[in-house]
Amino acid sequence: MGKTVLWTWMLFCLFLGTAWTQKPSPEGVLNCCEGDVLFLLDSSGSVPSYEHSRLLSFLSDLLLPFSLGEDHVRVGLVQVGTQPKVEFDFGTHYSQSSLQGALKNTRPLRGDTNTVEALRIATERVLRPGTPGGSRQGLPRVLVWLTDGVKPGEVTGPMAALRDEGVAVLVVSTGHGNFQVLKEVVTPPIDKHLYFVDIDSLNIITEDLRNAIIEIIRAERMTVRDVSTNSATLQWRPVLSGSNNFYEIRFGPVPTGGTGIAGGGPGTSPSVEGGQHQRFTQPAVSSTARLTGLKPDTTYVATLTPESNDQAFNTLSVTFTTKPEVLSPAVISISELGPSSVRINWGPLQPEQVISYYIEYSILPSGKLSAVTVSGTQNSTVLRNLQPDSTYLVTVSARHSSGTERAMSVKVCTEEVTPALSDLRLTTVGSDSVQVDWRGSSSGLKGYWLTWGDPKSSSPDPRSTMYLPPESLSTRLSHLPRLTRVCVSPIYRTVQGDGLCCTAQFHSDAFSYGFQS
Repeated sequence: MGKTVLWTWMLFCLFLGTAWTQKPSPEGVLNCCEGDVLFLLDSSGSVPSYEHSRLLSFLSDLLLPFSLGEDHVRVGLVQVGTQPKVEFDFGTHYSQSSLQGALKNTRPLRGDTNTVEALRIATERVLRPGTPGGSRQGLPRVLVWLTDGVKPGEVTGPMAALRDEGVAVLVVSTGHGNFQVLKEVVTPPIDKHLYFVDIDSLNIITEDLRNAIIEIIRAERMTVRDVSTNSATLQWRPVLSGSNNFYEIRFGPVPTGGTGIAGGGPGTSPSVEGGQHQRFTQPAVSSTARLTGLKPDTTYVATLTPESNDQAFNTLSVTFTTKPEVLSPAVISISELGPSSVRINWGPLQPEQVISYYIEYSILPSGKLSAVTVSGTQNSTVLRNLQPDSTYLVTVSARHSSGTERAMSVKVCTEEVTPALSDLRLTTVGSDSVQVDWRGSSSGLKGYWLTWGDPKSSSPDPRSTMYLPPESLSTRLSHLPRLTRVCVSPIYRTVQGDGLCCTAQFHSDAFSYGFQS
C-alpha cells in the first residue's frame, strides 16, 4: 500500500514539473496594452491540488506573451480561502521571469470559499487607485475570477459595485456553477466574458480569454498626428533602451480597396503598393518620427518594429489618410470694414507654393477696375479710397510656383457715412412746452428720431418717441413735466447715427437751452 502511494506521488510531481518546464516561449511580447489585471483564484478546500496547479499553469500560459511594467500590463493575484490572501499586488512583478516564478511557487490556502471577504480585500488593497501596490489612475482595470462554482457566497452585490467603479469583470468556471449568478456578475458581453470549461480543457479558452482582456486594456501605442497634405508624424510609447536597439519604420500607400495590413494580427507587415514603401530607422530613445514626401488625399499604412537583442516585440501598425491638396485662396474673409476702406483676408497661407497674390476690385455693376499685387507671404491687405455705402466685387488670384493659378471672389459692402447731429437747441415756451431746433447733415439722411421724458421718473418706460422726415429741423413738444430730457438722433439707411440730448427745466419765463458739437 505504501509503495502504491509513493509511486502515485512521484508520478504526480513528475506531471507538475513537466507542466511548468515544457512551457513554450512566446514568439513576441505583446506591447499592445496598458492596464491592471487582477486574478481572483479559488484555492479553498473544494479545489484539489491538481486543479489548483492546472489553474496556475493556465494563468502562466495566458500571461506569458504580455509585456509587463509601469508603462504596460501589471498583474496581481488574490487567493480565496478561509482567510483570503493577496499573493502579490500590482507593484510586485515587472518582468515575465519574476511573474512566472511567483505563479510556480504559489501554494493553495485551503479552508472555506470566502469569496466575499476576498473581494473586499481586492477592492480596498489592490483595485483602488492610489493605494500602495494598487491600480493606476485613469487606466483600465480588469478582475478575472477563476472558480469551481462551489458555494461562492453573496458575490452579486460586491461584483456590481466593482463594475460601477469601472472594473471589467470576467469569470472562468471549472465546475457546473450557477449560470444565473455568474451571468449577473460579469461585464457584458457575456459570450466573451463568461467561460465554463473542464479543468483539463483550460487550454482551449486561453486565446479567447487573452483576446478578451486585450480588447479591454488595448492601448493606442502608436498614433498619427499633424497630418497634412504631404507629411505626418508618428508617435509611440518607447519600449526600447540601449544604444544597440532601434525602431524600424516602414510606410507606403495602401492599394486601392485594401486594408493596409496583411493578416491583421500582431507582427504582420504592411501591404503597400509594390515598390512604393519607404524604410528608415530611429534610435531607441526616439518616440516620434516625421513622414515626409507623401501624396495628398492618399491612404497610407505605417508600421513600427522595435528591434532588440534582448527580447522580441510585436510590430505596431497604423493607417491614416493625408489631407486633400488645397490651393490658396480657399477662403476669403472681411475685417476692419469702414466707409472708405476694408481689409481683405485669405488663406491658407502657402509661402512655399504661392509666388504672389493679385487683388482686383470694382464697384458693382460696372465701376472702374482697380488692382493691387502682394507677395506670396502675405495673406491680407487693406483696400483704400473706396466709395461709402457701395457694393464691391473683390477677386483674389494666386500665382503658384507650379504655374497653376487659382482665383476666388467675394462681394463687399462698404459702410455708409453717418454724420452725427451737429447742433441741438431747446427753448421753453410757457410752463409746459418746448421748441426743439437742430441741425444735421442731409447726405443719406432718412429722418430723425426724437425721444423725451422725465429722467427722474420711476416708470418702466418714461420716454415718448416720434419720427420726423429728413427735411424737418424743428418741432414743438407740449404738456411736458417740469424736468424734461429731449434727445434727437439722425436715421440713415442702415444705422441710427449719433444724436444729441438736452434737458429743459420750466420757469415762469421762456428760457433757451442748447448744445452744439
